[in-house]
Amino acid sequence: MDTPVLIATIVLIGGMALFIAMGLPVAYAMGLPSTIAVIILLSYDNAALTSAQRILAGSNSFPLLAIPFFILAGGLMNTGGIAQRLIDLALVVSGRLPASLAQTTVVANTLFGTVSGASVAAAAAVGTVLNPPMRQAGYDPKFSAMVNAVSSPAGMLLPPSNTFIVYSLVSGSSIAALFMAGVGPGLLWALVCIIMVALYARKHPELKAHGERPTLGQAMLVVLRAMPALLMIVVVIGGILGGFFTATESAVIAVLYCLALGLLQRTLPVRSLPGVVLEASKVTGIIMLLIGMSGVLGWVLSFAQLPQLVAESLLGLTDSRVVIVLIIMVVLLLAGTVMDPTPAILIFTPIFLPVVVELGISPIHFGAMMVFNMCLGNISPPIGNNLFVAARVGEVRLEGLISKLWPFFWALVIALFVVAFVPQLSEWLPTTLGFMELPADK
Repeated sequence: MDTPVLIATIVLIGGMALFIAMGLPVAYAMGLPSTIAVIILLSYDNAALTSAQRILAGSNSFPLLAIPFFILAGGLMNTGGIAQRLIDLALVVSGRLPASLAQTTVVANTLFGTVSGASVAAAAAVGTVLNPPMRQAGYDPKFSAMVNAVSSPAGMLLPPSNTFIVYSLVSGSSIAALFMAGVGPGLLWALVCIIMVALYARKHPELKAHGERPTLGQAMLVVLRAMPALLMIVVVIGGILGGFFTATESAVIAVLYCLALGLLQRTLPVRSLPGVVLEASKVTGIIMLLIGMSGVLGWVLSFAQLPQLVAESLLGLTDSRVVIVLIIMVVLLLAGTVMDPTPAILIFTPIFLPVVVELGISPIHFGAMMVFNMCLGNISPPIGNNLFVAARVGEVRLEGLISKLWPFFWALVIALFVVAFVPQLSEWLPTTLGFMELPADK
């Protein structure tokens, strides 16, 4: 490695680690060392031009338009009262189970995450509605908040998922294939949470089923009230699968659908629209800044040939596919504890993707593995956003929530390695639907 390249590499890696440890926003922690590294590798004038070009090229992508529109659709659903209807449906589904309100939390988070694609929004909406009745029913508030936190990331895996859209940008994979690849892992995540709540209920028999069994008429009414929200998934995902529109176009349709639904049902006040749009713009701005800065980072990684170096080092370390996958999963798991999903995907995908492809792992399968890792990061101290949101809406201290977390967390870690070593879980559906082809030797 040439001296300038070595110095730039040290500045890049050391600078990012230092700035993240100092608590600098990740976009700047990623962008500043990357820009300095470009200056080391090129003249100042060329570095400025290259950095600007990479920021623009990284952000100038038609598929990326899906992100702000899906974020806006989630905001419209949250404000328009759809969360309550989905929670009512979840209560009908799980209302006769032991610890039924906790099971309802899991089902409601899965449903809401499916229609919004955002785990934090699901945790906020579901926790706000369900935490008070759980407290009245005698649930430990720390346990209630913890169940809300750990079940909400299922929405990052189930389509539509903004996290998969970011991964598709970096990896060049099909968004439709990634959406379908997330179904199996997403349902596995929800199933693990349901099983863990059931095990908790066995040790706490005082947590009886909540409420009376609804009549058939009452259940049908709840289903009919929730049907318009569920129909959005059929329209959006069905349109993508049927080839009627792209993922970006489906995001626009989702916004129009949610807007029309909220206005027609008179659950979405017109005066709330500017606030919803403003909040979606703020979140979009953060994500786009990260993606722009990742363009500079990607250029430095490519120029310094760091992905190739990492690939050669890992493949030279051992010829065991299992060991290499375990190393990658541990690194991603640790990274997820201190980084949000978007920057982690932008940083580590170009580094590890060449390694797993060399091992015969498809980019689609690796995408499911990576996003599952990032879901775990969302419930991992010290950064996990879902923990903070669930603690706030549950009105408990974060430390108390974390004390209840670990049995669920380690059960989900086991599920992560199921996703990693059982590729059929994520590859079967996109392969069956014709969105990807497996190599002949699989």
